[in-house]
Amino acid sequence: MTSPARYPWAVLAHAVFLQLAAYTVRPTASYRALELGVEPALLGLVVASFSLLPLAAAVWVGRMDDAGHGRPLLLAGALLMVGSGVGLLLATPDVWWLLGWNALLGLGHLISLLGEQSRIAEAAAASGRRRNLDALFGLYTFAGSTGQALAPTLLAVVGGGSVLPETGPLFALYLAAAVCMSATTLWMVARRSGNRGTRRTTSIPLRQALAADPAVRRPLVTSIGVSMMVLCSIDLIQVYLPALGVERGIPASVVGALLTARALATMASRLALGRLVDRFGRSGLILWATVAGAAAVLAVAVPMPEWALGAVLVAAGYALGIVQPLTMTVVSLAAPPGTRGTWLAARITANRLGQAVFPPAVGLLATGMGSAGVFTAAGVLLGASAAGWRAARPAP
Repeated sequence: MTSPARYPWAVLAHAVFLQLAAYTVRPTASYRALELGVEPALLGLVVASFSLLPLAAAVWVGRMDDAGHGRPLLLAGALLMVGSGVGLLLATPDVWWLLGWNALLGLGHLISLLGEQSRIAEAAAASGRRRNLDALFGLYTFAGSTGQALAPTLLAVVGGGSVLPETGPLFALYLAAAVCMSATTLWMVARRSGNRGTRRTTSIPLRQALAADPAVRRPLVTSIGVSMMVLCSIDLIQVYLPALGVERGIPASVVGALLTARALATMASRLALGRLVDRFGRSGLILWATVAGAAAVLAVAVPMPEWALGAVLVAAGYALGIVQPLTMTVVSLAAPPGTRGTWLAARITANRLGQAVFPPAVGLLATGMGSAGVFTAAGVLLGASAAGWRAARPAP
């Protein structure tokens, strides 16, 4: 049996390469679409193609994981990531090929992401360290954030200083990251913690898997809603802070530094997650971190000096960074036996759906109220999700 102390490191390495690959290829696919003559206004098709198959397949993938097919799913995810990378590098003669490869890539990313989260929960359960699941998910999300942070730097180095860089070298960079991820996939598959006997001969029907006892289902569904709102709020900060900077005359270099400060604060919060949960409790920490994040996002809408805006964004990054991994823990621990993969997949589906629908809908406010209206709406909805969690959270 694999040492529980060693096993999660394979997942953490996998997370770094998976997010490095994803955050490298997504802007590169947009550059390739522009090379093919796609109008900038239609780049949303490239974004949507990445989420299309995952939205349709996420719950099915979760069901397969619950049925004990985690190993073949991990291998399939790696194969899709590498295969789509080869296709993007060598076979994108027109935009339809680009959209097709991007859709397969999105499916591979979903499968790999679900595999990581299930293996983290499995490793904690197999070692009898379920109390440490918050710290493990904190390390896991920190690893993913590291990959996300490395991608822009590598893109700048490989892509050079041109406005529209050559996409071939960038796709090659993505493919290298995907191959490294595949190598860690083999490590994960080889080091599954005593899981040879866990495959189930019977599968719980989907309706039964989702129809958990109301006392269990309410915190599950509410934690998924909180997760969706937190992720959407982080996306809105990334998208609309530059627009806010233009409206207020903040230089682009300062905006970049503010976004970096937010990202670093998020990473720092995840390293301290285990100690924070020990001190404040998981349920209360989700509540008050969401409330603090809502207040900070609301404050972004208020005109203030650049140094104060930086402090507010650091607070928002730290608070919102706490919530995401804790919702993974809630889903992993609260899901009824045999349904953890299904509920984790439902969480990922909600996040993807929120990312696709919520930012454009809230963005309509920017036409009448400016970018400040977007942050006001995001803060209010974060506050509403905190109120929902307060009503539905399990007893301490």
